[in-house]
Amino acid sequence: MNIKDSNRQLLEKTIEKITPVSQEYISIAQDRQNNLAKPPGSLGKLEDISIRLAGIYRSQFFETNPKIVIAYGADHGIYEEGISMQPQAVTALHFPNYAKGTCSIGLLSKLQGSDVLAVDIGINTDESLEGVLDRKIRKATSNFAKGPAMTHEEALQSIAAGIELADEYVKKGYRVIGLGEMGICNTSPSSAIVSVISQRDPAEVTGLGAGTPPEGLQHKVDTIRKGIEINNPDRNDPLDILAKVGGFEIGAITGTILGCAANSIPVVLDGFISYAGALLAKQLCPLSVQYMMASHKSAEPASELSLEMLGLSAALDMRMRLGEGSGAVLFFNLIEAANQIYKNMMTIDSSPVPDTGIRKEK
Repeated sequence: MNIKDSNRQLLEKTIEKITPVSQEYISIAQDRQNNLAKPPGSLGKLEDISIRLAGIYRSQFFETNPKIVIAYGADHGIYEEGISMQPQAVTALHFPNYAKGTCSIGLLSKLQGSDVLAVDIGINTDESLEGVLDRKIRKATSNFAKGPAMTHEEALQSIAAGIELADEYVKKGYRVIGLGEMGICNTSPSSAIVSVISQRDPAEVTGLGAGTPPEGLQHKVDTIRKGIEINNPDRNDPLDILAKVGGFEIGAITGTILGCAANSIPVVLDGFISYAGALLAKQLCPLSVQYMMASHKSAEPASELSLEMLGLSAALDMRMRLGEGSGAVLFFNLIEAANQIYKNMMTIDSSPVPDTGIRKEK
């Protein structure tokens, strides 16, 4: 069996393993929430989080530690079009800081008590990056303004890498996996993916990202539109979309989502780049959305549309657009808060406060 066939087989087997979350345990968790010593629904999204987790884990009570953010680094050939003012070398220079714990995701993870895995899936360097796992497909995608970003074999390879790492870290005992990324110009393929799937013009789904000056936005939009027109990706074929206008880290994010869903583990989306990967995962397996948790609404203009297409509601709106996994790890704290209350709050039967009958109205 060649590598292409083995990667396709891994994808197919992973999708076959994904089943619906447990409605039985969702109902059990809802009943428990309604019996806790508080007005029903008064803790809003904290209640929703614990109820969703019960369905995902298929258990009334569950552990949510340890947690990890798996962050993928990759560069993009469309950088050649002058979209970003940041030098592409920044990816290789900064990405090791994920592992060192000296950047946003590292510091927030230390504060939360979670781990970070930094993975080179396509950074444009020949150097070995300190503390970074090497799963490089090649040094950056091709320029999708001139032709496909990658081959279909490479698209499969990127998804397979994400599946394999999800499987590996679930086996190591991780109970929640968050998503992170880094790559100069990676909002361009993300906008292209959202444009193709939503059938919206790139002008409606493209923002400045982290490195485009305001005066460069129209050029960015025009370049993305040109890339879509040249490649003509099939909006009903997620592998074709990924191969023609995507990125290696987006494919790996897609695979990690599918791998988590196959293992009945919640996967926490970060920002706009992860939304693009999530939309591809949804196309490959609609059930995978049941395992996704949206941490925050990115400041990118297509964020609301992307979350709407996923059928998800973000818990936080911090106007963040950093990436790295920073929003995902902030959401880890909400998971802990939700589970702490769900497991340990007194029930109405054990509370000294009399039942006023409000639960009967519920």
